[in-house]
Amino acid sequence: MKLGNYILRRAAMLVPVLLGVLVLIFVIAYVIPADPARAWAGQRAREEQVQALEERYHLNDPIHVQVYTYLKNVILHFDLGVSPTTGRPVRDDLKAFFPATFELALCAFVLAIALGIPLGVVSALRRNRPADHFSRIVALTGVSTPLFWLALILQFVFYFKLGWLPAMGRSTIDITRYTGFVLVDSVLNWNWTAFGDAAIHMILPAATLAFYSMGYLVRITRGSMLEVLEAEYVVTAKAKGLPRRVVIYRHALKNAIIPPLTVLGVEFGWLLGGTVLLETIFAWPGMGRYAAGSIVMVDLPAVVGYTLIVALVMLLSNLVVDILYSVIDPRIRVGGKGR
Repeated sequence: MKLGNYILRRAAMLVPVLLGVLVLIFVIAYVIPADPARAWAGQRAREEQVQALEERYHLNDPIHVQVYTYLKNVILHFDLGVSPTTGRPVRDDLKAFFPATFELALCAFVLAIALGIPLGVVSALRRNRPADHFSRIVALTGVSTPLFWLALILQFVFYFKLGWLPAMGRSTIDITRYTGFVLVDSVLNWNWTAFGDAAIHMILPAATLAFYSMGYLVRITRGSMLEVLEAEYVVTAKAKGLPRRVVIYRHALKNAIIPPLTVLGVEFGWLLGGTVLLETIFAWPGMGRYAAGSIVMVDLPAVVGYTLIVALVMLLSNLVVDILYSVIDPRIRVGGKGR
């Protein structure tokens, strides 16, 4: 199968998956035992006010009618409903908060790759040596450390004790917003002071968010690299007298990188969805903080809309990984078969 046909086939498969995810999260959100209308109106609200909210947001309709109405509005108009908490369309709220979360997740994603894959390769090449032990300790610590605890520790050390880094916020310098991404907008404004300020504010939350993914990538890369280094074609390349660098990077790493690449799509989606608690701790003005407040207020349209956006980004990131995977290993396209 040609690459273009493979991409179209994989993209077409996203549609039913996304619809299934949408129905699932909608049903889960709307069958919770809490009374959304009562939460929106307040505990002291009169019964007439609660009933008015139930009618306005169609909470009294059967669940299948609510799902059908929601799907129709999303598909035809990308209408995610109105948030009872903010009084604005959920689409507009998410549009305003999405850049901050995406920028944070992307920085954490790049940081996890830049540290995790090299550490995994070094760990495999220095098996049972000090470098390997160090990498394995880092990986084990990364996958077992609660992120909220790590965030508080980093704030305590680098802000309260050392005073090197800010503990909260995204930036303290106002600039003209073109894209909503502060780092990008700082460059577009040619304001390098704002860029440095935004980068400094990014360090603690991005490092905290990247820590788990980095540890996971170290483990995956190390195991894959060890398996490839024992393969016959690598042994043959060594026997031919090829330079060590050529054997490692051209023959071994090219094939060892496939398993880590496969999980990167899931990892990016996890990073995007894992900002709920961290954005609250770091006062980061993103979707995660918006979702946390919506959960407390039982703001179902906002919660469903947030979950839908995270699911969509995860599916798209998996599509990108599938495309890269097929480029590295064209055999998965043979006969039109996926992974």
